[in-house]
Amino acid sequence: MNDDPQNKPPSFWQMLQSVLAAAFGVQSGKNRVRDFSHGKPSHFIVLGVAFTLIFVLLLYAVVQVVLHLAGV
Repeated sequence: MNDDPQNKPPSFWQMLQSVLAAAFGVQSGKNRVRDFSHGKPSHFIVLGVAFTLIFVLLLYAVVQVVLHLAGV
């Protein structure tokens, strides 16, 4: 059996880190190779869509708070 950590699929936290890093454009080459060689595309797509939805809702909430505080 090969117990090399490079041959294991990425954990949830590693995938989340990769999605966040990719969103900000700072993904390392080592992690990118790991993701493409051992990760499932569907997992990254779901995490990416969820991150995008949360990010948009957070921006919307911040804008609503600022507008409320400005009295608009």
